[in-house]
Amino acid sequence: MTEILLSLQNHLEKSKRGKYITASKIENGELIVEVAAQEIPGFLKFLRDDKSCCFKQLMSVCGVDYPEREKRFEVVYCLLSLEHNLRIIIKTHADEQTIVPTVTGIFSCAGWFEREVWDMFGIPFAGHQDLRRILTDYGFEGHPLRKDFPLTGHVEVRYDIEQRKVVYEPVTLTQEFRNFDYTSPWEGTKYVLPGDEKATKG
Repeated sequence: MTEILLSLQNHLEKSKRGKYITASKIENGELIVEVAAQEIPGFLKFLRDDKSCCFKQLMSVCGVDYPEREKRFEVVYCLLSLEHNLRIIIKTHADEQTIVPTVTGIFSCAGWFEREVWDMFGIPFAGHQDLRRILTDYGFEGHPLRKDFPLTGHVEVRYDIEQRKVVYEPVTLTQEFRNFDYTSPWEGTKYVLPGDEKATKG
C-alpha cells in the first residue's frame, strides 16, 4: 500500500496541479496533501477527472480548530477512489477572514458538508447557494465546535407554558461547576475534603 501511495504522491507532485501543493506526506497509511484555499476547487476537480486518480466520491468535509495558529482553521476533504481502492485527504488552512471556495459544483454532496462546517466553525464558503445553519437552531449564537465557544453556550431554550411558545433565555446554572479528581477510592485523596478539617485526630 505504501508503494501505491508513494506513486500517487509522485504523480500529483509532477502533475499540472503539483505547483499548488504546499505540503504532502504519508501518515497512518493515508496520503495527506495540503493545498491553498483558493486552489481547492481546481485541485479536487483534477483528482476526480484524472485517470490515475479517479477520486469520484467526496466522503466528508470537516473543520478543525487550532486557536494557537495564525490560520486557526483547517478544512479537511476526504475522497475515495473505488476504481483504485484508495483514499486521499486534502487539507487547506483558513482564518476568520479567509473565504474558502465551495466545491458543490464538483461534488454536489458537499452542500450539506459545507453547511455543517459553517454552522459548527463559522468558516464561510464562497459561491455556496444555501449557506445557512443545518444542525443548530435558527436563533443560535456562535459556532459550537470552536475551541473558544463557552461550554454552556450563550442561551438556553425552554417551553413557556404561559406564553405557549418556545423562549430563549440567557444561560443560568443551577449549581457551580465542580472539579472531579477521578482518584481511586481505595487510595484516597491527596487533599483535605470539605468538612474533614473539623475532624479531631484520635
